[in-house]
Amino acid sequence: QVQLVESGGGLALVGGSLRLSCAASGRSFKNYRMGWFRQAPGKEREFVASINWSGGSTNYAPSMKGRFTISRDNAKNTVYLHLDNLKPEDTAVYSCAVGHVYMPTYDYWGQGTQVTVSS
Repeated sequence: QVQLVESGGGLALVGGSLRLSCAASGRSFKNYRMGWFRQAPGKEREFVASINWSGGSTNYAPSMKGRFTISRDNAKNTVYLHLDNLKPEDTAVYSCAVGHVYMPTYDYWGQGTQVTVSS
């Protein structure tokens, strides 16, 4: 059974940084991609970034590119999301998800980790 466990969230100051981790287990992810999403209070969930387990190609939401960086450690089956120059509007629950590279949907989701940015 696929399990995704996020960690690394917390309270950060405006302009600060955080690194989120998503530890994946339960299957081989060779032909899968990992995505990060976020949902702020009262708002719909939005795509942040994704990375392919094989090859490492990345994709970012235009508004996230430049401040957020997605990376992976295949040996640890872990994907990271590095958040830089945080803003109050980055406050949200950040969740990771996994989906097949040839499918538009994500099949498995983690529980999420809260990121709160305060001035």
